[in-house]
Amino acid sequence: MGHVERPRRIVQTGLGPAPGLTPGRSGVPAARPSPRERYRPRGQRLRDAVARLDAGLDEHACRQLARSIGEEYEAEHGAAPLGFFARCRLGPPYVDHQLDLFGVVVRHFARSDGVPEPFAGARTLVRSGGYAYVEVYSDGLLIPVLDDGTAVRSGTPD
Repeated sequence: MGHVERPRRIVQTGLGPAPGLTPGRSGVPAARPSPRERYRPRGQRLRDAVARLDAGLDEHACRQLARSIGEEYEAEHGAAPLGFFARCRLGPPYVDHQLDLFGVVVRHFARSDGVPEPFAGARTLVRSGGYAYVEVYSDGLLIPVLDDGTAVRSGTPD
């Protein structure tokens, strides 16, 4: 009997990254997204999803939302950020918060609290009040995102 060529299927587990792993650190070098992909405008659906991460969702719903956000970033922008830093709407004493996409950690900070790396660099940008949130990437890149979804290029080359 001869060999029959079957069409290939791509199967996704839907489980997201393995615990303890961050994208690009699995031992296989991750392809660096092009500047064009990284700075493509963020759609309204994606911006709404990022805002909902801090909406008091239960842990399971938050993990599902984070997985969905990561998948959309990978598909539309070539890479998913480690997380986000944004203004906090809870009110005093909180002024900003960190959203860790892979561990789904939502941590609120008072003005006097220190912010851990690599999110610390995003704090000044968020406090300027000009951005909806700042994307924080594992390679140290910070991409501020305006309310309309425009990704702002910093003065450094990508």
